[in-house]
Amino acid sequence: MYRSHNCGELRMDHVGQTVTLSGWVQKSRDLGGLTFVDLRDRYGITQLVFNMDENQVLTEKARKLGREFVVRAEGQVRERSSKNANRATGNIEIDVKDLQILNASKTPPFTIEEDTDGGEDLRMKYRYLDLRRGPLQRNLMFRSKLAVETRKYLSDVGFIEVETPNLIKSTPEGARDFVVPSRMNPGEFYALPQSPQTFKQILMVGGFDKYFQIVKCFRDEDLRADRQPEFTQIDCEMSFVTRDQILDTFEGLTKYLFKQMLDTELPDFPKMSYDEAMERYGSDKPDTRFGMEFTDMTETVKGKGFGVFDSAEFIAGICAEGIAESYSNKDLKQLTEWLQRPQIGCKGLVYAKLNNDGTIKSTVGKFYSDDDLKLWAEKMGGKSGDILLLLCGEKEKTQKQLNELRLEMGRRLGLMDPKVFNPLWVVDFPLLEWDEESERFHAMHHPFTSPKTEDIDRMMTGDHETMKALRADAYDLVINGVEIGGGSVRIHDRDLQSKNFDLLGFTKEEAEAQFGFLLGAFEYGAPPHGGIAFGFDRLNAVMNGQNSIRDFIAFPKNTSGRDMMIDAPSPVDNEQLDELYLSLQEIEKSGA
Repeated sequence: MYRSHNCGELRMDHVGQTVTLSGWVQKSRDLGGLTFVDLRDRYGITQLVFNMDENQVLTEKARKLGREFVVRAEGQVRERSSKNANRATGNIEIDVKDLQILNASKTPPFTIEEDTDGGEDLRMKYRYLDLRRGPLQRNLMFRSKLAVETRKYLSDVGFIEVETPNLIKSTPEGARDFVVPSRMNPGEFYALPQSPQTFKQILMVGGFDKYFQIVKCFRDEDLRADRQPEFTQIDCEMSFVTRDQILDTFEGLTKYLFKQMLDTELPDFPKMSYDEAMERYGSDKPDTRFGMEFTDMTETVKGKGFGVFDSAEFIAGICAEGIAESYSNKDLKQLTEWLQRPQIGCKGLVYAKLNNDGTIKSTVGKFYSDDDLKLWAEKMGGKSGDILLLLCGEKEKTQKQLNELRLEMGRRLGLMDPKVFNPLWVVDFPLLEWDEESERFHAMHHPFTSPKTEDIDRMMTGDHETMKALRADAYDLVINGVEIGGGSVRIHDRDLQSKNFDLLGFTKEEAEAQFGFLLGAFEYGAPPHGGIAFGFDRLNAVMNGQNSIRDFIAFPKNTSGRDMMIDAPSPVDNEQLDELYLSLQEIEKSGA
């Protein structure tokens, strides 16, 4: 027997029992007559004790143990004389009578502790070692339980879990597809699914009514902390439902998961339109844990001789409360330089300090009187001790820049408490986006999103400008400034879906070739339907107050899309390429 108990299990009521433990050596301490070894498994750490006076051979063996040796120890549980209140097993230790080395270990390239000294690339190369660390094990155990609780809730409210294919057809919308060559169909390719979108709609046509799947999806796009080339979604679809019924269902799921996993009661989720979110926060995923909402200052500040403002399309600002005394001119200069980085692209920052003595100092004070600056403060809700921060330029660009400034100030002022969760629904997105470069519309969400019912007639008969104003029956779930999920009511009528394809620049032939199966299905009694997909990796990260999803994925890719541990992607040999008709020789043979 390798173990009778795990390394996190033993307590005072086990004192006197003979037990067997197996695990990895966390560290050892040689104190002359006594040697102490911390033995670790995923359940915890237990201290082993070896006494030179009682068993010299065994103690000498223990002294030779290196970090991460795999051992089996048998001995008697006894009370510790020097207890460790920070460890669940800290009141006991094992007086070891027998020790077996099950496997030796090379010295690890980084410390396997709560906080490690290993860089990200090194940790990803030796992922099997990093996975032994407590933070990653807790993350993955959290993820496992979250999946179980998700299935439990959705099953209890009538959803059926259905698996959809991983080898599908490539489509031109959305991110780039990963493509897979077909050996049996030379010159043809599958694509890995960016989502199961069309299949879950087909399941609604098939009468399944409520579908869900915790599913892997694939997108060949540039990576960052909250993106991976393969990721997991909680993917759902429902029939015969309105938008609000969908939102109620998945608000219920979210509240249930936070209660079960974190013992946190979420309030009812407010709804905010896309237009309102952009006006107030400059973002369709606003972090509402703190204020600093935008104030449109365009009409207030123009006409005073300051050319930058007078020529700007849009001027807006935020009020940073209570920092006028602590924020020096040097701090404000550094903030300006932060905004001028290429990633944000501001030309400058205008500010006004509302000092505690009642004076107001501004970078543009020579253009504005004290009364003018007091009007700024009144309009922006500023009071003594605050700083007003203003940006200007093209409206959409300035809104995005001011959003970045707002979030940065929220970080700097400690306003983003990771233990506070502010959810909301962002609704009524634009249906279409016009792209000047390609001179065509793109779907804001995807081509299957329905316009709002009151906009359908305008979509079928309207002109180009009307199309820009169409609203989608679409919605995103946002928590703490992170888009957790998104979805929409779908088009279920062939003519309306065909019209949307027309607006998106598909020819009739292209639409039929790409989506003929779906259009055909709509002719056989497709029910009204809609759904949502939650980013499962993101949900895990947000619930744990973390920014990166990588440590909630067992084997993630780096920012170059590489698996550092197995060194993938990698070349394949010519024989494989020949079988797939991808080698230069086979291409020449085919005349392609």
